[in-house]
Amino acid sequence: MTTPHLIYFSDPMCSWCYGFSPVIEDIRHTFGRALPIRVVMGGLRPGTETPMTEEAKLEIADHWTHVHEATGLPFNGSGMSRPGFAYDTDPAARAVVVARREGEEIAATFLGRTQRAFYAEGRDVTTAQVLSELAEEVGLDREAFLATWASAEAKEETWRDYAISQRAGVTGFPTLVAGPTPEGVYGVVTRGFAPGEQVVGILREWLDRIAA
Repeated sequence: MTTPHLIYFSDPMCSWCYGFSPVIEDIRHTFGRALPIRVVMGGLRPGTETPMTEEAKLEIADHWTHVHEATGLPFNGSGMSRPGFAYDTDPAARAVVVARREGEEIAATFLGRTQRAFYAEGRDVTTAQVLSELAEEVGLDREAFLATWASAEAKEETWRDYAISQRAGVTGFPTLVAGPTPEGVYGVVTRGFAPGEQVVGILREWLDRIAA
């Protein structure tokens, strides 16, 4: 993509990315298709198999408290209550990658929907059932989604996303990158959470500069 756009390194099971989700919506509403957003999965905890201990769940809940205090977004921890729950971020990330095959706008919508399901509604987004229900909610064919989601190709594509994130030097999520300038340069808009007013302001100034 050679026209100005954003690359959003994120993870559907990253609490600060959930906190950043209203900012992404602000960007989408403010700029629309004039500033497309390419969602890239960062790979927070892919492939985790060890069930969470109660101590680990309390530690995670403490992080969620900080996000709630900063953003006001609701949290519901029941998504982790299933016996043997492992905080494996790969299934949900792969679901976003599958949704992305239908377009960048669908991918961003599905990412936000998955975040709300896990954090606000307490649904277990590590399961095929929940992910397929969410896919159907955003207009995807449930059976086709499941078949693609389970494929080796989708798994490989998702791990390529993680590799892209690593090669880009992304060490935390959310990370938002904008580019290219007329000189072909990309720059970081924010590493970590920032309020919507601040981010939209930065993007307005950036677009004005490259249009001058």
